[in-house]
Order: sequence, then C-alpha cells, then structure tokens
Amino acid sequence: MLELIEKVVMTTIGVAAITQKKAEELVAEMKDRYKLSEEEGKHLVERIQSMAKENKEKVREMAEAEVQKVVERLGLVSADEVERLKKRIQELEARLNG
Repeated sequence: MLELIEKVVMTTIGVAAITQKKAEELVAEMKDRYKLSEEEGKHLVERIQSMAKENKEKVREMAEAEVQKVVERLGLVSADEVERLKKRIQELEARLNG
C-alpha cells in the first residue's frame, strides 16, 4: 500500500518541485488519512526527497546536453576556447615582435 501511495503522490505533485516542508506536510496528512506509522511516514518523506533530488539532477544533465547541442549546431565556442585562442594569439604576437 505504501508503494501505491508513493506513486499517487509522485504523479500528483511533480517530484522535482517538492520542498522538504511540503513533503513533510503531505506525509503528515497521509499518516492521518491512511494510518501510517511514524516509521512509514519518515520513510515516505525520505523517498520523496530522494526522488526529487534524482529528478533535479537528471533535468540539469538533460538541459546541459541540450545547450551543448545548440552551441555546437550554431558553431559557437566556449569562453574557455576564446581564452585559449587569446593566449595563443598573444604568444604568436610576442614571437613576431620579439
């Protein structure tokens, strides 16, 4: 039954947006409504927070990958690459002038 409750909660509230306080409030309500024990409630909060953290990281990774694809598609260079090229130009100018 606890797994069913978790699934319902996850699909209803959107795991990536839940805060610790909201998770605790929701679990307190679920404990009253479904007569969950203190341990079951604690476990549910931990699972919700764990899933939220995992999803947040996955979204960040997907966003970074998409940004990288757009950068490559547009032919843009990174700030690191610009700095590397500036240093290379300075080195070459120094050789020419020195």
